Amino acid sequence: MSQVTAARRFGRTGTVFWTGVVVVVAVFFAGAWQRRWIADDGLIVLRTVRNLIAGNGPVFNAGERVESNTSTLWTYLIYGVHEIVGYRLELVVLGVALTLSMLAVVFAMLGTRVMYRGTRRAPAGGPMVLLPFGVLVYVMLPPARDFATSGLETGLVICWIGAMWLGLQLWARAPHREGRFGLPTPGTAAIAFLAGLGPLVRPEMALAAAAFLALMAVAHQSWRHLGWLVVLAGTVPVVYQLWRMSFYALPYPLTAVAKDAGGSKWDKGAEYLWNLLSPYVLLVPLTAVLVAGLVALWARLAPRPGNPLLPLRIRYPHPGSGSRGTVADLRGADGGGDGGGADAHDADAHDADDHDGDDHDDDDEGGRLPRLRRRARSTPVVTIVFLVVALVMLLYVIRVGGDFMHGRVLLPSLFLLLLPVSVVPLPVGPASGSAEASVRRVAVPAIAAAWLVVVGWAVTVQVTENPFREEPESITSAGIVDERQFYIQRTGHRHPLLAEDYLDFPRMRALVNDVTRNRTGAVFLPVPGFQDRWDVVSYDRPMPGLAPFELPEEPVKTVVFLNLGMTSMNLPLDVDVYDTVGLASPLAAHTDRMEDGRIGHDKFLPYDWVLARTGVVEDPVNFPRWIDVNWVNQAEVALQCPATQALIESYTAPLTLERRWSNVVNAFSYAEYRINRIPAYEVQRCGLPMPEEVEKYQGTR
Repeated sequence: MSQVTAARRFGRTGTVFWTGVVVVVAVFFAGAWQRRWIADDGLIVLRTVRNLIAGNGPVFNAGERVESNTSTLWTYLIYGVHEIVGYRLELVVLGVALTLSMLAVVFAMLGTRVMYRGTRRAPAGGPMVLLPFGVLVYVMLPPARDFATSGLETGLVICWIGAMWLGLQLWARAPHREGRFGLPTPGTAAIAFLAGLGPLVRPEMALAAAAFLALMAVAHQSWRHLGWLVVLAGTVPVVYQLWRMSFYALPYPLTAVAKDAGGSKWDKGAEYLWNLLSPYVLLVPLTAVLVAGLVALWARLAPRPGNPLLPLRIRYPHPGSGSRGTVADLRGADGGGDGGGADAHDADAHDADDHDGDDHDDDDEGGRLPRLRRRARSTPVVTIVFLVVALVMLLYVIRVGGDFMHGRVLLPSLFLLLLPVSVVPLPVGPASGSAEASVRRVAVPAIAAAWLVVVGWAVTVQVTENPFREEPESITSAGIVDERQFYIQRTGHRHPLLAEDYLDFPRMRALVNDVTRNRTGAVFLPVPGFQDRWDVVSYDRPMPGLAPFELPEEPVKTVVFLNLGMTSMNLPLDVDVYDTVGLASPLAAHTDRMEDGRIGHDKFLPYDWVLARTGVVEDPVNFPRWIDVNWVNQAEVALQCPATQALIESYTAPLTLERRWSNVVNAFSYAEYRINRIPAYEVQRCGLPMPEEVEKYQGTR
């Protein structure tokens, strides 16, 4: 097929495709904008960015090297964009999240277009229109719209997945070429580098990155070319990993320790999956997508010449044969259609380049291994790898118990599963023969019917789902909640975007007022059973170097509260903010999970540990009446456990060269270290002397 013919063919059907892209992006953007918000967890990210801007480093509390953000790349991306544009952080994170979410669906549709139709240089298949299909399921799903903003890294995750899908589909179509010294082409180098960023996008994306890089590694290439791919993909993540271990003394973010990402809670994971499938009758469009995908696959594999739904058929040389092998449509074998000649010519160049780029390291050039390596770089193999990754990611999410936010951690798996059918092909023009006509009579109505089912489901969801429900949003028995709806109702803001919007959350405004008024330094604890009161446990002695009743210039203030993001973003950076579940509190993260606890909140460090660590009170009379002084005394002793002291020093001691080396050596052991949240049991575990019990003072506070 000539270049002119190819251009005309792409031009006739390309308008439909690009119209679909514009419509999908517009619909997704409108839905995401209607539901715009920033979650409390999204504000946690911004606290770290604030510390970066202030020169305190990538930490949550100044003076403690704690990585409280799951996505490293997301943190530095927000920081970098803020340094360029200078807008307030909430608006920066909103704009970046929306942009990446929109790009993700564009990449998905473009990648599937390449899968079906090839490229201008290597067109495949007959004339067809590509209609938005599986991507509609994703963009119409309310949780997908919720987390297109939210301040969390979901948009970055799916954008990375979409970019890898497009990149690897292009890689599968392109001929293998190597430059001097085995250097890869710019496109291949970019794909390898992007794949290597997977663990920095989210730790579990290392699974996907490993699969994508393994595919590129087994493809036919010279050893020098493979070496360059390893360097390109591995340099950034390996260097950052070594820096992370030396700085944070952990091999992964503290959030992974807090949530015990290696643990298993299959029953909760299954319940979490059903919590996404059930409200939107999601099995209906997924079934339609599956049926359409299977029909398209059957049409693709139908044993007949000239298949417009068959973008690529591969013929490989047999050992000892004189054939070099071709990549061509079957219709090219009998002269039918309009794509065979060009595909065959490009394939010959592909094989020739493979041969030229090889250093003749294979002893048996016509053997089985070289053939298998050539097959790795093909559209079917790339597509299968993505589907396998989708299933692995889905099983991983179910295994760890899902999440407490409705649907959030299932979105990447869903996005991966829908990629091969993000658009669906329908052939245009007359059939080339009776065999093709027979296949069309089955395939076209089936695919069209599935498309109508998906569109009908999408319209139904749009009409029936109210983004601002009036009925109270409550946490389910499994601990799952529609996080956006929950915060809308608790703050009274339809779009809680700014940190000050969360001042209307229970306790927040009272906390800010108490912290602002305090001049002595204190620990601020939420009063159980009250929505607007805090216990201000002030220091009952002068600070070191101060005379009695002399006020410190920089009072030490510490706040402990579950909702870490809104608390930390509404307070100055010189106020230390901790939670009880371990996202920013290392001691809490290093406790054991509570059986049957709420997922993501199944660790709890009693407030006594913070009171013991800060030493805020010397006279038991000054403790709140609901605090047991014996627990505080026991926690003070437990903190002297040598292993616990080593852990604390790993993230608080001055960062000398010796400390960095010690942190790298001990990072994995620190990650596995656990303490008992009950102070008396921890004293016993460490073999320390139990402090004498004192009579609990029932004061008047």
